[in-house]
Amino acid sequence: MSTLMRWDPFRELEDVQNRLSRLLGERPGEEEPFFRGWVPAVDVQETDKEYSIKVDLPEVKREDVKVELADGAVTIQGERRQEKDEKGKRFHRIERQYGQFIRRFALPGEIDATKVQAEFKDGVLKVTLPKTAAAKARSVDVKVA
Repeated sequence: MSTLMRWDPFRELEDVQNRLSRLLGERPGEEEPFFRGWVPAVDVQETDKEYSIKVDLPEVKREDVKVELADGAVTIQGERRQEKDEKGKRFHRIERQYGQFIRRFALPGEIDATKVQAEFKDGVLKVTLPKTAAAKARSVDVKVA
C-alpha cells in the first residue's frame, strides 16, 4: 500500500537550493555573509582623446583604494570596512556588502601610461587613461566602386 503525498513546489525549490548550497560549501538556511567581499559598480567610457573608468565607492576611504597600471591592465582594489558595534547601537539587518574588492581591466595598447590620472571625490573614483597621439581618431576616405 502506498501513501499519497501532496506535492509542494516550494519545498522542492528549497531542497534544490539547500543541495546547491552544500555543493558550494555554504550552510543551508544561513543568510549570505556580509563579509564575503563585493563588486563595486563601474562605468567605462571612451572619447577620441581618452578612456575613463568611474567606480562607485560609497563610504570607502581614499587611503583604502589603490590604482595600479601593470602588464597591460589597470587594477583597482580596496576595501569598504563595516561599522563596528558601538555601545547602545545594534544592527538588526545588514544588507550592504563590505569587504575587499578588486576590478581589473585590460588596456588597449594606445594608452599613454605617463599621463594616467586618478581622482577620488564624493565616493566616486575616476581614472582617466589618455590615448597616445597615434591612437586618436582619423577619418578615412572610402571609395565606392
